Amino acid sequence: MTTLDELREQLHGELIVPGDQTYDEARAVHNGMIDRRPVAVIRVANTGDVMSGIRYARENNLDLAIRGGGHSGPGFGTVDDGVVIDFSQMRSVRVDPNTATARADAGVTWGDMNAATHAFGLAVPGGIISTTGISGLTLGGGVGYLTRGFGLTIDSLISVDVVTADGQFLVASEQENADLFWALRGGGGNFGVCTSFEYKLHPVKDVYWGPMFYEIEETEKIFRFYREYMKDAPEQMGVFPAFQIAPPLPFIPEDRHGDMFVALVACWTGPVEEGEAAFKPFHEVAEVKAEMVGPVPFPAINGAFDALFPKGIRQYWKGNYVKELTDDAIAVHVEHGPNAPTMSSSMHLYPIDGAPHRMSHDSTAFGHRDANWAMVILAAGDDPAADESNIQWVRDYSDAITPYSQPGGYVNFMSEDDGGRSQSNYGANYDRLVEIKRKYDPDNVFHVNQNINT
Repeated sequence: MTTLDELREQLHGELIVPGDQTYDEARAVHNGMIDRRPVAVIRVANTGDVMSGIRYARENNLDLAIRGGGHSGPGFGTVDDGVVIDFSQMRSVRVDPNTATARADAGVTWGDMNAATHAFGLAVPGGIISTTGISGLTLGGGVGYLTRGFGLTIDSLISVDVVTADGQFLVASEQENADLFWALRGGGGNFGVCTSFEYKLHPVKDVYWGPMFYEIEETEKIFRFYREYMKDAPEQMGVFPAFQIAPPLPFIPEDRHGDMFVALVACWTGPVEEGEAAFKPFHEVAEVKAEMVGPVPFPAINGAFDALFPKGIRQYWKGNYVKELTDDAIAVHVEHGPNAPTMSSSMHLYPIDGAPHRMSHDSTAFGHRDANWAMVILAAGDDPAADESNIQWVRDYSDAITPYSQPGGYVNFMSEDDGGRSQSNYGANYDRLVEIKRKYDPDNVFHVNQNINT
């Protein structure tokens, strides 16, 4: 069996072990609730380092965690008494404007991606927080501001470089290892370690964007309006409702800082000069008490909420897919949403209709293309003493809304205690995912995730 000293000699990147000065920083992930102590963190520099890390973990019968951006709510980017493959040093993006494509390393964040593509007036449909890694978000499907117009992130995926459990390097695309490529588009990190991703880019440069805050008493009215509006909304409009304790920002009256509001957060990707007219329905439904809307570069909106979600914040998630926003469901939101316990806690209802619906349910592993929304309920804060009550708010809200939701939820919105939901979360394509898992990872080496256990 390979020893740690031998592993260090094999690596071009950095091996960090207990006792090293950087160990505590290296083992930390975004979720401050997670406190795990791996035997080794490998900050890989290339694909060869990934191969060495997998081999070391297998030879020594150790659990293996893969970390891209480290945003996994359950902390799947680290593991007790195991090995972490950390991509934080692999963050290059190469844009080809002639083909409107980009190749990105597995450690790239959406902030990195947007910075690289924006110079060319292009973008990949990504997430909401700029520090989120592209890897985990992509493999789970990929939901964000651009989803309705351009599809899920996986719908723009062209190819993936993968190291499998037996140490093979494979390219997965429609032309090569097509079954693996199919599984990677929504099946999570169950099939191998993805070292780079190639994406199709879309023409997005400046957008008309912003949050609009309404009195919390308007919640039912806002949700009913939103339900009707979305039936015919242009696909250039990505908009979601949320609950938000007002942060101390200049656009919010000072005497309202700390008050709870219901909000609509909207992003118009059509011609910027049409943005004000496109936002008009949001100003007519009820009085907007505070807003920050207008034309902005696309990368700016991806970083707008980063301050509410810094590294180390303590967090707990639940999620469900939603097909119909019924009156009963709205009543649950009216009851539970306003009780969000902290400024960083909320419920978001992300629309996934439009372009995602034009793909067949079996075109990729993402098994919920009939859903209209991906809902997330998140509690996040800094006080460990509040963990129990924050978690209880999420669970109570989730329990109340589940009867009015689909059985499954977006895998990137799951917590560690949601492992029993895997089959419903992966949805209609689960049985095929099991078959492909058996082919590429029969020993379930890659199990520190929302696992497909054969």
